[in-house]
Amino acid sequence: MSTYTQLFGKQVTFVTSDPSNPTVGQMWYNSTSKVLKFLGTTTSGAWAAGGNLGTARRYLAGCGTQTSGLAFGGTTTANSASTEEYDGTSWTGGGNLGTARAFLGGAGTQTSALGFGGYTTTPVASTEEYDGTSWTSGGNMGTARYGLGGAGTQTSALGFGGSVPPVLTATEEYDGTSWTSGGNLATARFYLGSAGTQTSALAFGGATATAPTTATEEYDGTSWTSGGNLGTTRRALGGAGTQTLALAFGGSVPPSTTPSAATEAYNGTSWTADTAMSTARNSLAGAGTQPAALAFGGFTTAVSAATEEFTGAGAPVTKTVTAS
Repeated sequence: MSTYTQLFGKQVTFVTSDPSNPTVGQMWYNSTSKVLKFLGTTTSGAWAAGGNLGTARRYLAGCGTQTSGLAFGGTTTANSASTEEYDGTSWTGGGNLGTARAFLGGAGTQTSALGFGGYTTTPVASTEEYDGTSWTSGGNMGTARYGLGGAGTQTSALGFGGSVPPVLTATEEYDGTSWTSGGNLATARFYLGSAGTQTSALAFGGATATAPTTATEEYDGTSWTSGGNLGTTRRALGGAGTQTLALAFGGSVPPSTTPSAATEAYNGTSWTADTAMSTARNSLAGAGTQPAALAFGGFTTAVSAATEEFTGAGAPVTKTVTAS
């Protein structure tokens, strides 16, 4: 039988506080709390409550990571220009959008974000760029639209689907200055989920002109091809992650508009059910990765400020060793 030292090349260490950056499998004895601990991994995903948004809203956009997220736009009783920044614990106010709008697309990071399209009193084509402090105007989209998907970065973004009306298949690519046409979606849709980058994007769920859809499509920088269908038909859902490691959550399941808590994980081929959100909601925003996602805002029975943080299966977690 192998010993701990043979497996990990070190002895169990005695420390007065838990190590700040342990490796999976590492074990230590905390002499302050008088417990033996090790770093293992989670066996299933889980949602946990985060800090509430300062402004409850739905049909907002989001981008960034679980510990450095950005929320902007949306609507409460009126369209909002509010921007908020998340640090992994709480939201604080950022610079307002130049144009208050809802149903917009988002891409990028907390300090280098892009907001585009959306709805004021009509669909809009305007684009705004965020530098971590303030928003400035970028190049207009070729087609004004709302309820669209977004992916990528501030200088390499993708906008797709949405509605004028009619509901669109049109895809546009942003280079940091202007938008140009990309390959069309196979299924025209709006209020869809999205993830990924400009050259490796994912579109899933949403609604066509007649009904919600489970369809998933993958973009390679030129054209869209079919991926595995969602297990649950829904629209107005949130999304996070990459084309081969995505997360879909919330939304509304037809024929009802009742909010859903359903969560599904995508592996580049198929979707599988994961742990449901704590708060069922639709018209929410998402950010982050599949193993570390962020969901915020939306609608339950009222406009919501709730934030939830997702930890995916296989994520590192500190565990206490108990004797039996």
